[in-house]
Amino acid sequence: MNADPNELSAREIWIRLLLYPSHTLPTAAAPVLVGVGLAVRDGVFSPLPMLIGFLASWLIHVGGVFNDNHELLRRHPHVPEHPELLLALQSGTLTFAGLRNAILVCFLLAALTGPYLINIGGPTAFAIGMVGAASGYFYAGGPQPYVKHGLADPIFFIMFGMVAVVGTYYIQWAALHGLASHGLDAVLQLPWDIWLIGVPVGALVVNVMLIDDIRDRHFDAQKGWRTCAVRSGLGGIRKEYFALSVFAYVLPLAFWLWFGCSAWIFLPLLTLPMAYRIWGAVSTLDQTRDLIMMSPKASYLSLLYAALLAIGVAMP
Repeated sequence: MNADPNELSAREIWIRLLLYPSHTLPTAAAPVLVGVGLAVRDGVFSPLPMLIGFLASWLIHVGGVFNDNHELLRRHPHVPEHPELLLALQSGTLTFAGLRNAILVCFLLAALTGPYLINIGGPTAFAIGMVGAASGYFYAGGPQPYVKHGLADPIFFIMFGMVAVVGTYYIQWAALHGLASHGLDAVLQLPWDIWLIGVPVGALVVNVMLIDDIRDRHFDAQKGWRTCAVRSGLGGIRKEYFALSVFAYVLPLAFWLWFGCSAWIFLPLLTLPMAYRIWGAVSTLDQTRDLIMMSPKASYLSLLYAALLAIGVAMP
């Protein structure tokens, strides 16, 4: 890793500072794993539709990240949140045109999966894709980005804890049953518990964003973003992080008691030591240099938790 930001290559700029592979891949994959576990449980696992659906959702996710950085640099060039990107713009290593092209390519590639997914899932698959694309773009884009109004936490919770899980399950289920022509009414035929099993994963994915919000709270205040850290300070956002963590680790007990899950549903509790170590950092540290590695660790926590949850759901 180069000590001088001026020495960063274009490849380093795009991968390390824009793509954030340690964030985007684990958080995009986590709810998909839960959807796979549910599909295995119900005997509707279908690998190709699942993989194509995951590719589309990840492309939308990456496009949203690129758009977030584009809007940050365009709307708030005076905010030194990412000085390396500002320097890259000044040197020509990075351009606004390049960022816009990257956003367009991500969303176009995601759109190319549309005919296949719609052929399987019909209007429901189209609606899920549009909701995903809108949540990715309008996080920081459009006239009124929802992150600016403090809505990112609940939207991420719903998207990663419910929509992505249900979408993954649905496209596999529809491929098996051939219900593309049934329209949105087909959703009513899905098992009711698929809407709730992924909720703890949604909580842990939101926690990834909360760590970033702690680090960036001063920059977010300058941008006019009303994140929890800006509205409620360190005390408020740490309470939210702790509450979401407790919520995630209590829910397997609820699933066992009321959803008819076997004792395998407690597998995610194996990640508690990792969660505790991350909480130790979040509860005491607040500077970027101290928390910079906590976001990817929290991302991997959400992925590992989701993998164990998927196994727990699938096991009889």
